[in-house]
Amino acid sequence: MQLSEIDFGEAVPIEGYGTGFFRIAGAAVSAPLMVNKSGAKPWGGYGDVANLLAFCADVDVLFVGTGREISHIPADFRAALEAEGLGVEVFPGFPASEILFNEDGSVKGIATQDMGLDKEGNKKDSFEPGME
Repeated sequence: MQLSEIDFGEAVPIEGYGTGFFRIAGAAVSAPLMVNKSGAKPWGGYGDVANLLAFCADVDVLFVGTGREISHIPADFRAALEAEGLGVEVFPGFPASEILFNEDGSVKGIATQDMGLDKEGNKKDSFEPGME
């Protein structure tokens, strides 16, 4: 496997996540939070739509983590995002493996991880390939 160094420019990378936290630029930050290319700040949750939209004014893709349990995004929250022209796609149980970019550097979407692999990475009968 060849690893390539990524230059994030002035953007702050999300390096990982776990139950109730994200690792951003080397620090563990408790959720819920909003993250854009300039950094992270606390978020009040689904009822805090105005602050979210102001913080993400030029967002290409909005990821809303719901924790380890499959959860629905409230209809009023979804409607508020769609009213601002943000499409809403739900991927329950599919962890993202990478962010996909357009040629101009804007975010195109995500690729999900392959599912149904054993510890050694071999395909099991339940294998499902990741999606872009």
